[in-house]
Amino acid sequence: MTEPERILKPTGSLTMKEVPAWHSKTLHPAPLPTQVDLSAVERTDSSALAWLLDLQSRANKEQSKLAFINPPKALITLASLSSVEKLLGWEHADEHTSTNRLNEPNS
Repeated sequence: MTEPERILKPTGSLTMKEVPAWHSKTLHPAPLPTQVDLSAVERTDSSALAWLLDLQSRANKEQSKLAFINPPKALITLASLSSVEKLLGWEHADEHTSTNRLNEPNS
């Protein structure tokens, strides 16, 4: 039996002011989303990157699939400068921003 897709779609700013609220929505025992659609995010900072990396870490521990799609260009740049774009599945994000999906959980 496959699990239904749970999509989380942050909107507007995703900065140190907003990230704690989004983080609280994804804390245990709430199930992790299967997809985080970032297409409606207009402004980000490093706290957004930290939150996404935390979600990825939890997904790996739970052996869950998680996709981060439609990341804003500024967030891709920040991830690249921080050398974590591969962890988020964005190693080719400049070429295919709208179709990047996070890789399978680590074995």
